[in-house]
Amino acid sequence: MKKILIIQNKRIGDVLISSVIANNYKAKYPGSEIHLMAYDFTHGVIQNNPNIDKIISINEKELKKFGNLVKMIVQVRREKYDIIFDPYSKLQSRLICKFGLAKQTVGHKSRKKIGNLGYYTHPVGILETKSHICGKAIEDRIHLLKQVDTFENINYEPRIFLTEKEKQFQVPKKYQDKKIIMLGILGSTPQKSMPYEYIAEIIDYIATTFNCCLLFNYAPNQKEEADKIYALCKNKSNIILDIYAKNIRDFSVLMNQCTVLVSNEGGTVHIAKALKKPTFTIFSPYIIKDDWGSFEDGKFHKSVHLLDFLPDAISELTYEQSKEIEKNPREMYLKLTPEMIIPELNTFLKENLK
Repeated sequence: MKKILIIQNKRIGDVLISSVIANNYKAKYPGSEIHLMAYDFTHGVIQNNPNIDKIISINEKELKKFGNLVKMIVQVRREKYDIIFDPYSKLQSRLICKFGLAKQTVGHKSRKKIGNLGYYTHPVGILETKSHICGKAIEDRIHLLKQVDTFENINYEPRIFLTEKEKQFQVPKKYQDKKIIMLGILGSTPQKSMPYEYIAEIIDYIATTFNCCLLFNYAPNQKEEADKIYALCKNKSNIILDIYAKNIRDFSVLMNQCTVLVSNEGGTVHIAKALKKPTFTIFSPYIIKDDWGSFEDGKFHKSVHLLDFLPDAISELTYEQSKEIEKNPREMYLKLTPEMIIPELNTFLKENLK
């Protein structure tokens, strides 16, 4: 049977949604051997996945060094892959595809229209629009998969595979009499993070309106920023401070014990969805919602974006324009006020905290 490599040198959400390639390929060809190459800090979302036979760890900064890249290309050559899928198509992954000697290489064409340059045997254009509720980011990956074979009964949903021990984890008893709302108070980057004064106002509303425990989630290097948000909160009575997920796997285990997620858009949203937890997502203005708003039904998975309320605030959110807004999104983000968000959030929480 064939030997497959999936390269996803991007962040947590990207790695998780790229696992749908492995899930669907293994479903059709259970005897295939599938490897997934990903940054070391993202492994928590693909650990214990029975459809991935090997995780190849890479370090983002180290892979950019020419010598390390050459070593990785040599390693890939030795594996003698039949197919390499490259969903994100960064320079390093393109070079691995070009010189890795796989029989088939499948990746996205450059948005800059510089041509394929021989990186892939199967260069694929990114889809213009989404046609499935899974969102365009997942649909793009399934589109890559379909370049090498015919796949029916596609499963578009990424999954987190917890161990039995992880499933049995429980929060301390003092928190078990209330439902827990996981709060993604910061995005994975500053550009994805809602203005602190706004997120504090939303937290105060939740704490005052719903009899639940509120659990802050943030990356270890974001603690100082998380403390700033906590200081802005007026109602701190139900905020949990003595439980913290140190890594992405611990977050997955902890999220499995929570009732819902309310969060800035990012990898944690994809994790909660993969655990089949209700999600309320706040999108940064520079993010194209149709790309990353997966499985949005307005009830179980709900999201808000500035353009939902002020469709003329941005004339046309193209890829190029989103990159321009990303450089300084605060001006646009300030237009997405708590007064807009809270009625939508209130309806979502009433429905999903029953």
